[in-house]
Amino acid sequence: MKINILLSIFLTLLLTGSCLAQNQQKSYYDYLEVIVVQKPDNKGKIKRIRVEPQPSLEGKIVTSKLIEKLKGTSQLLNYMNQYNWEFVDRKAIVSGENEPVWMSYIFRKQIPIKNPSHH
Repeated sequence: MKINILLSIFLTLLLTGSCLAQNQQKSYYDYLEVIVVQKPDNKGKIKRIRVEPQPSLEGKIVTSKLIEKLKGTSQLLNYMNQYNWEFVDRKAIVSGENEPVWMSYIFRKQIPIKNPSHH
């Protein structure tokens, strides 16, 4: 009787564990860098937004031309959020006192992959 109970508990745990392992998926992301060039007057006014060609934009609704038409960082963040691009990081590069400030904004978007290596 004890063996049957132990065996049924073992099988239940084994089946539950394998189902949970199959449902866990790794997250894969596309990354995108957007350069925001600010005027050197410490007011944070945008001179321009620039996006270099990147594989993460190929075939997407979000395009470099649309991003470069935006007028400020709040528009950029709202636009990217609208298309499910998550803001990850920002870095500032300052060359000199009267030089523009180059801000690198990094975004990521989760790539839907069902079962990448299970055939």
